[in-house]
Amino acid sequence: MRSDEIKKGYARAPHRSLFYAMGYLPEDLEKPIIGVVNAHNEVIPGHFHLDDIAQSVKMGVAAAGGTPMEFPAIGICDGIAMNHSGMKYPLASRELIADSIEAVTMGYKFDGLVLIGNCDKIVPGMLMAAARLNIPAIYVSGGPMLPGRHKHQDTDLIKGAFEAVGQCSSGKITEDELEDLAAHACPTCGSCAGMYTANTMNCLAEALGIALPGNGTIPAPYGDRKALAKRTGMEIVKMVQNDIKPRDILTLSAFRNAIAVDMAIGGSSNTVLHLMAIANQAQVKVDLEEFDRISAVTPNICKLNPSGQHRINQLYEAGGISAVMKTLLDGGLLDGQCLTVSGKTIAEVVQNSCVLDTEVIHSLDKAYSPTGGIAILRGNLAPDGAVVKQAGVAAEMLVHEGKARVYNSEEEAFEAITNNEINAGDVVIVRYEGPKGGPGMREMLSPTAAIIGAGLDKEVALITDGRFSGGTAGAAIGHVSPEAAEGGPIGLLEDGDLIQIDIPARQLNVALSDEELAKRKEKWQKPKAEIFANSYLKRYAYLVTSASTGAVMRDDLE
Repeated sequence: MRSDEIKKGYARAPHRSLFYAMGYLPEDLEKPIIGVVNAHNEVIPGHFHLDDIAQSVKMGVAAAGGTPMEFPAIGICDGIAMNHSGMKYPLASRELIADSIEAVTMGYKFDGLVLIGNCDKIVPGMLMAAARLNIPAIYVSGGPMLPGRHKHQDTDLIKGAFEAVGQCSSGKITEDELEDLAAHACPTCGSCAGMYTANTMNCLAEALGIALPGNGTIPAPYGDRKALAKRTGMEIVKMVQNDIKPRDILTLSAFRNAIAVDMAIGGSSNTVLHLMAIANQAQVKVDLEEFDRISAVTPNICKLNPSGQHRINQLYEAGGISAVMKTLLDGGLLDGQCLTVSGKTIAEVVQNSCVLDTEVIHSLDKAYSPTGGIAILRGNLAPDGAVVKQAGVAAEMLVHEGKARVYNSEEEAFEAITNNEINAGDVVIVRYEGPKGGPGMREMLSPTAAIIGAGLDKEVALITDGRFSGGTAGAAIGHVSPEAAEGGPIGLLEDGDLIQIDIPARQLNVALSDEELAKRKEKWQKPKAEIFANSYLKRYAYLVTSASTGAVMRDDLE
């Protein structure tokens, strides 16, 4: 076993002594040692309950003949970090999570890993580590929270509290009404109750084959969630015995499957960043063209909040991701031969699945749209690409022209929106928020939620070199590359420039000639960056690459 390096032979007697100090028995050290990476903390509602999940995982590992050894991973709640300087850290923390898991795993020579996460950057960070280390590994999430109830209607953090901020600033509700809604938006632990980034990534872990069925949709409070965790602990011991490794699972076909599922369920635009980053660690080439090619042939068959009215618990009751995958597989849109952590193929895993509610999961011939939930735009404003969740865009905003209102930070844009300075038809530009320019590529949830709350989502677009929460809806175009801090065209825009958006044609342009853009580029000076002396963000900004490549770290440091 791999763990023999830390436990076998007379030279490892001191090592065994240290294990004995923690109460491990000699018999425990004879078994496969499974690292249980637990991202539990008391600062993220999606992770608050993960100690219970870890206990179930460890019971499963022990039942199957392994020895579980738990260690922690960090996490940041995007919702709590939102709309202040703390939002510069969540995307950057993805790399820290992967690096720290690598460090502990290599130090202890675990035979296998169970990765327990739930929320936005923790999931891809863990999957990046699994792909990089390439020892038997399986992921399990803590599950989505149940929707809240307010005045006899379902609600949640995004469609409730965040959008109500815009309603409050525009005088539609009082501060007391806002606080009452906030008190009822998040009734249980779990990842936020919609097809936001966390739940999208947890669903795509199933589609990739790196998690067991049910991972993405079983609600956090249900007993089935603990049962899934226990089954996951049992499965990792089998994976070690059968030597099934992440790169056996995370193939190009598996990533294409995940992208197809993403398009079918109308997932978060952040998945573009994260799937490319995971693929990078698996040494698989996935680029923006893959997303656009698969989106062009994959119907959008689910409309979940924030793009529609259905909730993640309703998707679970309708058959879950397995039913979505069976629908796509029967339509020839998935590769059923891809391996999963169970040792079975995708086709074998979903063969007995069926759609239990056709209102939640449509058939392919009755899809909401013939193309997927995400589109990749290009043009003279985004030569290297931009990303939009087209499933969440109102029909009247799919093609739009408007005058630019240019802001050099999220704070400037949010203040303008909440002060009612944005008019119908405007295109709000938020720049210098990219991976380098932020640094950290902040999410623009507060500005977009304020636009929706003010009732302008069918009349105003927002374009940024930053990114968006999975809870964002409306004509919100992000990941504009090259970013402003790298001298990209978005950094050359001026108030009043005519912005041309054509999502069906995959175009994003500014009505300026090449000559005019060149003149502006000659005069452009990079604004003085905020100083992050002795900060991780300083190193991150130096090493991070473009959003168009997943905002991964440079590997050309030799």
